[in-house]
Amino acid sequence: MAVRGPDASGRTPLRWRAAGPLLAALLTASACTFPADQDASSLTTGALDATLERRAAAVLAHDRAGYLDALAPDAAKLRAAQRTELDRLADVPLKSWTYDVKDITEQDGQWATAEVELRYRIAGYDTAPVATRRVLELMRDGDRWYITADRPADGASGQLWQQGDVEVVKGDHSIVLGVGRGAEELRQIADTVDLAVPAVSEAWPRPWSRRVVVLVPDSVAAMAKLLGSPETSYRGIAAVTTGEAGGTGERPAIADRVVVNPQAYATLGSFGQRIVLTHETTHVATRTSTSAATPVWLSEGFADWAAYRGEDRSADTVAPELADAVRGGRTPAELPADRDFGFDGEAAELAGAYEGGWLACELIAERWGKEKLIAFYETVGGHQGREGAVEQAMKAVLATTLEQFTADWRDYLAARLG
Repeated sequence: MAVRGPDASGRTPLRWRAAGPLLAALLTASACTFPADQDASSLTTGALDATLERRAAAVLAHDRAGYLDALAPDAAKLRAAQRTELDRLADVPLKSWTYDVKDITEQDGQWATAEVELRYRIAGYDTAPVATRRVLELMRDGDRWYITADRPADGASGQLWQQGDVEVVKGDHSIVLGVGRGAEELRQIADTVDLAVPAVSEAWPRPWSRRVVVLVPDSVAAMAKLLGSPETSYRGIAAVTTGEAGGTGERPAIADRVVVNPQAYATLGSFGQRIVLTHETTHVATRTSTSAATPVWLSEGFADWAAYRGEDRSADTVAPELADAVRGGRTPAELPADRDFGFDGEAAELAGAYEGGWLACELIAERWGKEKLIAFYETVGGHQGREGAVEQAMKAVLATTLEQFTADWRDYLAARLG
């Protein structure tokens, strides 16, 4: 299940958003100072850039003094909060940490507001950075500018280390970061992801990192804060994947994160947990071939197809809601629409949408073969925009039409579930 943001890592174009009071401290390595020939009353992008470069170096070196130096000396609460957040990062293996000043607005030469983008990568796992925006408030004192407050930019969400001490467990293909969860629980999740990665690579034999980052917050409420959405959106949802679909040479896709809802995940048996994490790992593997042109029934159906293939489970066991509908004479007339996958809808309808997407991919794999299914997925994702993407791919790859495929899918539901 992928959460999409201004891309497609899901339902609304995929994204990962992060933030936290950490940034204020993170954003300034030492207070902004200026060359003798530069007007100290003006906070320039270049001056703030230089400060943030020092700040980034302090984060990577876990240099507490350098990390806090740019904060206003009398901002005791801010300094304490940022010191704590830096300490919580101690066990996270960071490869990079950079800032990019996006905008500065001054008032009266004494106050300024800056919007900054933070980008970071976890060593050995991220091939692209996670990005988030923060807004800093700054005050001039003599020839120096100090950060007095920070807040998330509009639409930004939280970072795991803002929620508590971070426990880190590494697997062969995974790294699991948890807050308020025991090491044994995190190890079990890492082991399950390690089983999922080769299974996904067999289903999706295309190049991908084969590395997965998993975040395990302490509650569904904490999960919602990481994702920047209401808590009600994720009750009963065991896990979601964040990230950004597609990517180009100029702008690579943003790194994925699998975020686990510990309460819902714990209710599943080992089989269900394996299916969930294989499904989410499939989203990580297929991310660069997923785009705004990809309908949700295809991205979610393929992820379920990859998770269930090879499992000895009957179709009506995997798709109970759709089986009830078919047997009750309520066979869907059309393939599931994107809106059918909204987390705020009825649970039975959401389940039926996933089941319909899964059986559509099952039909393609059974009738045309696995390679055709993969080619169809790639062709749809490579289309310029949603309009006509599925129709063109069905014609080019499957030699059929959407109308005919829909009729065949309805017959397939009757045969498998009736």
